[in-house]
Amino acid sequence: MPRYFFNVTHERIVPDDVGEELPDQQAAWKEATVMAGQSLQGLDGHLRPGREWKMEVTDEFGNPLFVLRISAEGPF
Repeated sequence: MPRYFFNVTHERIVPDDVGEELPDQQAAWKEATVMAGQSLQGLDGHLRPGREWKMEVTDEFGNPLFVLRISAEGPF
């Protein structure tokens, strides 16, 4: 089964050195969205205007597959 890695950037890069074995890219996308939701909830208000939160999903060869990006803007 292929291994996928979920690398997060928010104020610093947090590489996923372990990854997760999943059946396919569709399963990796689903896992990324679940993990992203949990991570954003865990920020507990620390995402500030002008900052960005990002998760890059790569395959076992380091090829980028998906990027989930949340950016905070304001005040206007």
